[in-house]
Amino acid sequence: MDENICGEIILVDNILRAEDFVRLRIETGFAEIPVEHARKALQNGLINVSAIYNGELVGMGRLVGDGAMYWYLQEIIILPQFQRKGIGTMIVNHLVDYAKANSTSGKFTTIGGVSAKGKEPFYEKMGFEIIPNGMIKMIEIE
Repeated sequence: MDENICGEIILVDNILRAEDFVRLRIETGFAEIPVEHARKALQNGLINVSAIYNGELVGMGRLVGDGAMYWYLQEIIILPQFQRKGIGTMIVNHLVDYAKANSTSGKFTTIGGVSAKGKEPFYEKMGFEIIPNGMIKMIEIE
């Protein structure tokens, strides 16, 4: 597979189906959750983004929170064979951009999350500070 596939990745907001959410979790080693649980989580989130490659769902990410002051990255999940190709970075940047665009200018907003063990350097490279119980990024909205 081409190492530089990001130009071929399409990010699409709010099309993620609960069944695909559960499948991605299972295929990447996360705990299986009931489909109804996933459906409610998707309905209650602020935004979810799907990474599509050649018509196939290869990754996802969610942003939850209050939609004003606090935003949390959840389930940044990329299928193993598509990891380390820049897709996770695309997803996180997309969700951070969404939070920036939907925050009040002249104020600070906080984007947090919990990293899977061993993935902390990925978030550090993206400007997040790793803290004892997760990670955080303070952003001034211009």
